[in-house]
Amino acid sequence: MSSKERRQPKSSASYGDDVLNKRPSFGQWIKVTWPDILTMIVMGVLGLGIYEAPPAPSRSFPVYFPDGQVVFPDFAYPLRHEIVPIWAAAMLASLVPIVVILLMQFRIRSFWDINNAILGLLYSLITAAVFQVFLKWLIGGLRPHFLEVCKPDLPIGGTQTGNGFANIMYDRSICTGDKDTIDDSLESFPSGHTTAAFAGFVFLSLYLNAKLKVWSNYHPAYWKLIVTYMPILAAVLIGGSLSIDEYHNWWDILAGAVIGTVMAFSAYRMVYASVWDFRFNHIPLVRHVTFTHGGGGFDGFSDAMWTRQAGWGGRQGGPPTDGAQEASAMDGSGGRVSSGRENEGQGITRKAVPTNQRNVRADEMV
Repeated sequence: MSSKERRQPKSSASYGDDVLNKRPSFGQWIKVTWPDILTMIVMGVLGLGIYEAPPAPSRSFPVYFPDGQVVFPDFAYPLRHEIVPIWAAAMLASLVPIVVILLMQFRIRSFWDINNAILGLLYSLITAAVFQVFLKWLIGGLRPHFLEVCKPDLPIGGTQTGNGFANIMYDRSICTGDKDTIDDSLESFPSGHTTAAFAGFVFLSLYLNAKLKVWSNYHPAYWKLIVTYMPILAAVLIGGSLSIDEYHNWWDILAGAVIGTVMAFSAYRMVYASVWDFRFNHIPLVRHVTFTHGGGGFDGFSDAMWTRQAGWGGRQGGPPTDGAQEASAMDGSGGRVSSGRENEGQGITRKAVPTNQRNVRADEMV
């Protein structure tokens, strides 16, 4: 076999039990994963360095009008303790999804599902964190408690000459507060708490939807919808708490939610075959085998989900009622509806609806 042939990826037909349900050795796993581990370490160090750096822009701000009124009371709130500290938000956004992913393995029992779910979660969290610290450093903004932290050395009425229109604009040189606290109060945009919360919990919500098949081809139990939205509730509560303790403006919180959500969607799609397509969104992707949507033959992950309803979770070659299949004709006399590809075990039998609807009992309509 030539070196070119060896470099060719395996076809989707190889996406089966013999390849995918084997746990690799630690050495094999490191060989495949070390570029990601190294990249995450580099990104983490970069993000930490930017986080510790002082704000880049020299931002101007008003304090008093000439008549002594505070220009923006929105920046004069008292400095209070955070309801949810940043370290707690980051821990909740990472540890809670990891615990849920591990608990799901009591039924899923797939090494590649654990691998992809946890790596995808880390992709989302680290990328979102680095993204937001760059924005804080280069753009930033005033926190609602900025004037309390700044402690401007200006008499009411402003005898010190400022700049800008009516000379009411100043820079941080008039501040007399703690330097580090002032630096932090100049980096309000976007919210790091909210970014981390949405990056972790939106990823978990997408994972739960895929494994519980909430938005699927059958009517699931209501508790599955509740469970799927619980991570979103957690993320919203963490973000909303920042408006209560006046640590962020509403636009900081909104921007953090958008950034975290985008990173969660991107990371999930990197490691799973789909985000929304219910037929494939539970399937972890691997680097050594390609996957073709609708191609069938991925029975290695046919049961890599929690639900066992409506034909899901069985050892068949693909999702039940795959949209790529050709439906066979019903006989119109109460016969079965079958898949056009019975050899793949994908069909789900259902009673045909009789032509005379007046004679249909309630139990026959289910």
